[in-house]
Amino acid sequence: MRIRTPRTKLKKTAGKLPSKTRHSKATSASTTTTRSPSRTREERPPRPRRRASLDLGIIGNGTINALIDARGSIVWHCVPAFDGDPVFCSLLSPRFSDAGFFDVVLENEASSHQRYLDNSAVLVTTLTAKDGAQLEITDFAPRYKQHGRTFHPMQILRRVRPLSGAPRIALRLKPLTGYGARKPEHTFGSNHVRYLLDPLVLRATTDTQLPMLRDGLPFLLDHDVHIVLGTDETLHESAARFYDDALDSTLDYWHEWSRYLSIPAEWQEAVIRAAITLKLCQYEGTGAITAAMTTSIPEAPGTVRTWDYRYCWPRDAALSVRALNRLSATRTMEEYMRYIFNLAVKEEGKMAPVYGIHFQDELPEREEATLTGYRGMGPVRVGNEAWKQQQNDIYGSVVLAATQMFCDRRLVRIAGETEYVRLERCGEAAWRLHDKPDAGLWELRGRTSVHTYSAVMCWVACDRLANIGTWLGLDDRARFWRKRADSIRRKILRHAVHEDGYFVESFGSDQLDASLLLLEGLRFVSAGDPRFVKTVDAVGKTLMRDGFLLRYAQPDDFGAPRTSFLVCNFWYVEALIAIGRADEARKLFEKLLAIRNPLGLLSEDFDPKTGELWGNFPQTYSMVGLINAARGLSTRWSDVV
Repeated sequence: MRIRTPRTKLKKTAGKLPSKTRHSKATSASTTTTRSPSRTREERPPRPRRRASLDLGIIGNGTINALIDARGSIVWHCVPAFDGDPVFCSLLSPRFSDAGFFDVVLENEASSHQRYLDNSAVLVTTLTAKDGAQLEITDFAPRYKQHGRTFHPMQILRRVRPLSGAPRIALRLKPLTGYGARKPEHTFGSNHVRYLLDPLVLRATTDTQLPMLRDGLPFLLDHDVHIVLGTDETLHESAARFYDDALDSTLDYWHEWSRYLSIPAEWQEAVIRAAITLKLCQYEGTGAITAAMTTSIPEAPGTVRTWDYRYCWPRDAALSVRALNRLSATRTMEEYMRYIFNLAVKEEGKMAPVYGIHFQDELPEREEATLTGYRGMGPVRVGNEAWKQQQNDIYGSVVLAATQMFCDRRLVRIAGETEYVRLERCGEAAWRLHDKPDAGLWELRGRTSVHTYSAVMCWVACDRLANIGTWLGLDDRARFWRKRADSIRRKILRHAVHEDGYFVESFGSDQLDASLLLLEGLRFVSAGDPRFVKTVDAVGKTLMRDGFLLRYAQPDDFGAPRTSFLVCNFWYVEALIAIGRADEARKLFEKLLAIRNPLGLLSEDFDPKTGELWGNFPQTYSMVGLINAARGLSTRWSDVV
């Protein structure tokens, strides 16, 4: 486990600095990190004290993304795309402890504070020294309309600005290549340095004296410093002008995008931040939506549950699409369906559970020994063996994600019979597999069952195809799919209901899992169905631990789950709302809001005992759950204005 080392005074000679560590100490509810144990944050529910956790911010533009820690260090950044080589990989503890990051070290730093510029993906970090000297780091990835298209290059823009006093700093740009295997060679010119990485050349252009950036020499910050980090292209204007123009245009883009979101009256800031985060998880090049931006952050301390989530699961993507659709951000759905129709819906209708963002249908899994893992907890994996599994729910996920394309008159092009025929291949697969064993949505590696959720999603495929057929006036096809949907439903009700009247996780089982909470939202049962009400009660009693919900309680291939799977808690909130227990739902929702990191983001898992976030980050599942639960609970706008 890596421990944060104290900052020491900058040397005035060679410029060698003590290593800036990558993991924050315990913080409370604030975005401010100081040596004082108590802080607050405005307009945020009280947060339980927690130990070192994933207090990271995300920037991105649909081509690349980066994670930045509470002190302004870029600790995770893959090139040339989401699934590429992490040139900044200190989040996963490379063997080169003095590299794998890009940070700004302030002499005698005493505190830090972080925030997003309102309704944007522009992140501001403020560092304050003991003597009151203060500076501000503003980071973003440019994204805006230009020449009739969206400009979103492989580029990070960073500005370091003095705010007060005489801050003395050092810039440490320390990329690695080959998944942390080695320090790249570099060349330089009058105002840029080029790093020769494995996949490409990374160029950093600056308007400060080059040795300050190239060699990390300490200097007095008495004017703004700009750095443009990206592909090996000459910048044909000053770094300051390029930065300022890109910042203004990027803020305009995000403000315009956020303006048209149909957000709930309550928890507006939380929902907008979740929506922007989901948008950042879509790879613009193909339309793929990743499950998270990272690989191998463990689901719990000391576990080998370390997976690579930088790929597209149709299940996760469908939930993201539906959440954004409900906020009126329908463009994500259109781009995602372009991805699906390009690859996943093949002639024979067979689909993999997960795909690469560049249409890869095989993702061989390997371990990278040069990265020791988050806090030294490996293994670090690249690729994901889930592509080999049978997961029968994915066919319903694809149909569900596409359904709105056939009836939403806001879209420039409404889907028609051509797209319907493509989706019918998913329906055929769903019908064929609805009662066959699979690994399920939890991707169990050691056993298979006829999982209730998978069977219900096969029903969803047939049910929605029947609805779409009706909308298109294809009455014969609608009746065909309705007959199949009814047949699947009867089978599920016969084999997946316990003798005590609640649904179980697989046919003939007596076990429960949290996916059963989704049956009402999928319209498989009504909220008033006694079987669903009993299921909600049973799940709450069986899976609740220390006030938060497990996804399931029984041991799997790697032992019993130890942390709460966050999205399951949001599913529980929605289920409680549906059955009329809104007060209970609101209390749980407020608890969930309180465990977000200081920038309003969530990972996959949460440990109620320590107050730590675990699992890959930021997790689309969790952000989707937040959006949907907030919409379900919020006061109506008509009651507010």
